[in-house]
Amino acid sequence: MSVEDLLAQHEGKTLEFKRDASSSAPILKTLSAFSNTAGGALVVGVEDRTREVRGVGDPLAVEEQVMNMAADGIRPQILPEVEIVSYRQRTLVVVTVFPGPLRPYYVQKLGREEGTFVRVGASNRRASAEILAELARTARNITFDEEALPGTTRSDLDLELARTRFAGRRELEHKDLLSLSLLVRQGGKEVPSVGGMILFGRDRLRHFPDARIRLARFAGRDRAAITDRVEAEFDPIRAIEEALAFLRRSTAMGMVVEGARRRDLPQFPPVALREALINAVVHADYSQTGTPIRVAVFDDRIEIENPGLLPFGLTIEEMQRGVSKLRNRVIGRVFHELGLIEQWGSGVRRMAQACGDMGLPPPEFEEFGTCFRVTLRSVRQGSRREPSGTAGRILDLLADSQSHSTASLTTALGVSTRTVRTHLKRLVDDGLVVEIGHGSTDPRRVYCRVRQN
Repeated sequence: MSVEDLLAQHEGKTLEFKRDASSSAPILKTLSAFSNTAGGALVVGVEDRTREVRGVGDPLAVEEQVMNMAADGIRPQILPEVEIVSYRQRTLVVVTVFPGPLRPYYVQKLGREEGTFVRVGASNRRASAEILAELARTARNITFDEEALPGTTRSDLDLELARTRFAGRRELEHKDLLSLSLLVRQGGKEVPSVGGMILFGRDRLRHFPDARIRLARFAGRDRAAITDRVEAEFDPIRAIEEALAFLRRSTAMGMVVEGARRRDLPQFPPVALREALINAVVHADYSQTGTPIRVAVFDDRIEIENPGLLPFGLTIEEMQRGVSKLRNRVIGRVFHELGLIEQWGSGVRRMAQACGDMGLPPPEFEEFGTCFRVTLRSVRQGSRREPSGTAGRILDLLADSQSHSTASLTTALGVSTRTVRTHLKRLVDDGLVVEIGHGSTDPRRVYCRVRQN
């Protein structure tokens, strides 16, 4: 990725700007967080708020300084790639870190408990005890739901429920319980796994009280007033069906007339709702307490949240391209066996396709706190307010992924320089366009459409 591509992005999960390398503490937090999460690039020589390209005076000294920081300050040791690049007579240092196999990585001075950070959006967040445990599991290549559940026996699984769920697909035998890891061996005994208990436990909510789906219908577009609510506390498969029934009665149904026939048109595509709910159940972090899966229905959107960030090593952009990492292998395998998951990584694309077929905007994905949220909107794409007139034409010109100067835009549009500058300022303020240069007085500054990292 070129330096101009980096400068055209917002700071985020895999990108951070630093004016200089004078302070080691924030740099160590960022590099270790990148290693723990999904990798990333630290660009030294750029103001983090304004993205003003200042450059560094002695790039070789900065390169050595950063490498020494990483070698001496992070454990286990990481090996970042450092590149010295030029941008319009300024020199930048780009430090690239890849996801590490020895998680958790931590700032040595702070210790493992206080010095482990993960990347959430554009910030470094100190890892909670649950996240620390998950980082350690990734290093051992196991998932939380594959672990044995202490203090339980085989009789704590409702095998009749499990056989009912598999009816018509296979006869569930004892060997299947082991191959699916619903039962695991511990100390010479067979005991339920975490995933087995969540899926088919007789007293599942006693062990995992948040393994439920909490649904609410709000009046209007905010959370001021609730008109209906449901707690889906059954096993996950039945809970998903109950949640879908709640969504059907809580959302509007329109119609279109095609010739002499009328066709019902739901407010939200059922395929997208189903996939979003299944993904929430399969990828929820059940080691967290106090946070069930939550579904909020508003007049114009549905928000589906599950506890847990994206699995470490995965970004939203990769997920949208079909890359898949299972947080819960036991639950995922069972859902796949039951036909609830057709192909790994295909659910997100089906959601986007279903929304597009109905003329709706694509699903929105975000990480916040220690949760992940999917938002489906019912506002038709044609009815959304988009920049028009000169501002819209500027965006069209910038759609070629190239940078453009004020002068080139003025020539292409046939309007005054002042008009172009006025619209550019508004587009920059709205977060649609980014200004790249050495500062507001730089006569050679250029503009690009914002590209999310």
